Amino acid sequence: MDVMCKIISVLTLIGGFLNKAVSFVVFCALDLLDFILCFVYKVVDYCIEAEWKPCYCSSAKEAIIGSGKILVSEQGESKIVCLISSKLQLEDISDTLYSRPSLVTEVSKLTVNELKKLKLDGTIIQSYEKIKKGTVRSTFTINSTIVEMLQSKMVGQQLHPIPRWSDCDCKFCNSWTSSSKDTLFVKAEGPKDKAREDVLFIHGFISSSAFWTETLFPNFSRTAKSTYRLLAVDLLGFGRSPKPTDSLYTLREHVDMIEKSVLEAYKVKSFHIVAHSLGCILALAIAVKHPGSVKSLTLLAPPYYPVPKGEPATQYIMRRVAPRRVWPVMAFCSSIACWYEHISRTICLVICKNHRLWEFLTKLITRNRIRTFLLEGFFCHTHNAAWHTLHNIICGTASKLDRYLDAVRDRLKCHVTIFHGKDDEVIPLECSYNVQRRIPRSRIKVVENKDHITIVVGRQKAFARELEEIWKRSTSD
Repeated sequence: MDVMCKIISVLTLIGGFLNKAVSFVVFCALDLLDFILCFVYKVVDYCIEAEWKPCYCSSAKEAIIGSGKILVSEQGESKIVCLISSKLQLEDISDTLYSRPSLVTEVSKLTVNELKKLKLDGTIIQSYEKIKKGTVRSTFTINSTIVEMLQSKMVGQQLHPIPRWSDCDCKFCNSWTSSSKDTLFVKAEGPKDKAREDVLFIHGFISSSAFWTETLFPNFSRTAKSTYRLLAVDLLGFGRSPKPTDSLYTLREHVDMIEKSVLEAYKVKSFHIVAHSLGCILALAIAVKHPGSVKSLTLLAPPYYPVPKGEPATQYIMRRVAPRRVWPVMAFCSSIACWYEHISRTICLVICKNHRLWEFLTKLITRNRIRTFLLEGFFCHTHNAAWHTLHNIICGTASKLDRYLDAVRDRLKCHVTIFHGKDDEVIPLECSYNVQRRIPRSRIKVVENKDHITIVVGRQKAFARELEEIWKRSTSD
């Protein structure tokens, strides 16, 4: 027995070393590939659209010289100056959008260190030391991507065509362009006037309202359908909702659009919230903003990682979510999505722009025996929406979640229920227990043999009954 344990320990150690070694080589190659794709897209964008879209590889110094003080960054906290209803407002964004160490930056650091040792250039070294010690520091950091987007919005001009050449141009993805209403797509079911309470469903990252409407909605009881009005929303940038090219998809934009499209449009006063994955962050923000209206809060796989003291919050979360490892597979996929702006754009170009082809092939291969609503949710978004939402919501809210959870604990009296699949490889189970430590009254249900998706899909009947019990209990209390 002892021998077997030693063998397992040795194999684990070797496996971990190989994973790190292979990951280093693979991600160095990906760093170079992303660097090359940066120039490729600049050329292609210019050829097709007569101008290139600035990316987050752009030099902050060039943006400062050319555009003035728009993005303010200080100790990991970044804010942009935006125009809202003719008023200037500071809005939080994640510095992970433009501060992602890569092979190029690592080489630069090594070069500086070598120069320092050899004392080849005293001027460069002295300047470097001054900046490092804080004697010379720029008050503002400006990124050209954000500057150009905001300048376009402030003067009321559309910067890039909708859709862009690399985005899908089908009617489903762009149905919002033919509507005069600047609101999200909302699927509503249940009594309009006689509903006792409303239920707001918020989907997760690269998903859509179909995650709820194709699974839970058909499985609610007649009593529930006659009692509650069910409201499932497509988040900004996803599904059939608007996908503006000049949006930064910040927390405020997402929350404001949900309020405008659901709470105000449907005159919602008392409501329950059911949210999955990234949607849990939006659910907490809405609950804190409307503490007296929320009757119950149901979170599925909430992505909450407590940040150790002294750690830059956004960078810490990015490395937890996207650890730059080839194994497990989900860690590799999330690393590609989070670290590589141009590689992820290429993936969107291949998959999302051609989603009709992939859906057709899926139906052909499976002989139309499976429903493709999950594929529709996965495909129907733009790279701009996915890229900014991932960074500004998952990473950018790192310093806010503690306050949100404390507010739910102290200010809200509603039931808080957490569901998590035991086999979830996207959001680890520890995240749900982290939430419970922050909100002791919350209840956790760990579902055996279920992952990030099958926590709902495949057990929709059972989950529908569980939700009805939560709502019934919350109403009777």
